[in-house]
Amino acid sequence: MTDPRAIPQSAGLDLSINKTLRSAFILLAIVLACAAGGTFVGLGIELPRFKMMWLVFMVVFMGGPFLIRSIRNLQTAILVTCAWAALVGLMMSPMIGRFLSFAGGPTILFNALATTAVAFVALSGYAIVSRRDFSFMGGFLFVGFIVALVAIIANIFLQIPVLSLAISSVVVLLCAGSMLYNVSRLVHDGNADPLMIVVELFADIAVMFSHLLNLFGIMGSDD
Repeated sequence: MTDPRAIPQSAGLDLSINKTLRSAFILLAIVLACAAGGTFVGLGIELPRFKMMWLVFMVVFMGGPFLIRSIRNLQTAILVTCAWAALVGLMMSPMIGRFLSFAGGPTILFNALATTAVAFVALSGYAIVSRRDFSFMGGFLFVGFIVALVAIIANIFLQIPVLSLAISSVVVLLCAGSMLYNVSRLVHDGNADPLMIVVELFADIAVMFSHLLNLFGIMGSDD
């Protein structure tokens, strides 16, 4: 597999970009497969939820990219990325199991998965085909995610359903913007680290999926 940290050179730019994109998406598929494996293990052993699990999950989810960035050896960084994704999937399994226990749970899960997949493919395709540079979105997305994170933590204690619906809707839109931004970086930013972009795209997909689950779950319960 082509080194996913390779930086495209000026000569044969389009070919280099295509190789970088192919390598990044292959690695992303592997990372997603590791996350799916972790989720299946968690569902199989019926990993229990505990009171402060949300805090542990946030530490793992947000701390993983910092650890990966600090690793200088590429192969080690890739292995740690796969292990981190599997752990994220494992820790998401109680939430997924809870939605599966609902009436129509498999449908809720399928709708969330399908919507996430379609959104990612469509947004990635648009960023690649249009060749538009979405780097201008970086500051807005950063502020938006910080505000959303504060709101999510607040609602863990407040437990307001309407606020949960609003937060999930906003986060899905932020993740869609982040997908555009990150795929655009693969095309336009020759100094970007493709491995870290893969990590960020995985985070976008995981977060979008979890909030779509919440949205479809709320809509399903209203029915």
